[in-house]
Amino acid sequence: MFAYEKGSGTPVVLLHGFGLDHRSLLPLEPTLERSGQWRRIYLDLPGAGGSPVDTIHSTQEVADAVVRELLTRLGDEPFAILGSSFGGMIARYVAHELRTQILGLATVAGVFVAPHDQRNVPPRTVLAREPLIEPILGGAVEQYRQDAVVESTDDARAFMQFVLPGIEGADKHALDRIARSYLLDSEPEVAHPEPFLQPSLHITGRQDDVVGYRDAWNRIDHYPRASFAALDAAGHNILFEQAGLCSALVADWLARIAQEDD
Repeated sequence: MFAYEKGSGTPVVLLHGFGLDHRSLLPLEPTLERSGQWRRIYLDLPGAGGSPVDTIHSTQEVADAVVRELLTRLGDEPFAILGSSFGGMIARYVAHELRTQILGLATVAGVFVAPHDQRNVPPRTVLAREPLIEPILGGAVEQYRQDAVVESTDDARAFMQFVLPGIEGADKHALDRIARSYLLDSEPEVAHPEPFLQPSLHITGRQDDVVGYRDAWNRIDHYPRASFAALDAAGHNILFEQAGLCSALVADWLARIAQEDD
């Protein structure tokens, strides 16, 4: 798998959402850089960016491929992991399968219930429209508006820089194939029911009509060392719409991990 790496020190692995690539998580890079000695490993999942899909046909096979990739790259070195949306589901799987070397787990608008028709999501809501985004986005305006809750010109520019390139570069046929087998064989918290005791973070959006917030919060007892946040004025584009709060929460998560190592 292709990985974009920055920095040195303790590894923190970042996994992007479905149909995107590693660039969608680069808005977190300034926070990670300021947070100390972290080797940031932004993976492109199979079918995205620089990572070929090979023979992968399902989410389970994606998850297993990520485990193999990280064992090859890191061996038995301890690491933290963060995943967004679909990447959040994969991150939960990795964290439970490799629990003995996991320093911490974070999800941002993470998938906690895979079947779309079984998710507990709020109704589609748009809190703010911004007509000035249209000349910025051009033909991509509808793609941006699929998830936008609070439209802004800054978010539109971020979408063009960090999100749209991954959408346009994705292997659509491979993603369609994976989407037909979107479920893991077993939910990580079910396959490994012992409470997950490493410092954790689960950020959700109150207006996120893609994955919602309730399904993540239903797992709160499984994560006794987790901060859970449901942010208002935030949908599935939460990293843009609530950039400051996401940055502060991720910085706090990394600081809690560092304290555990002291």
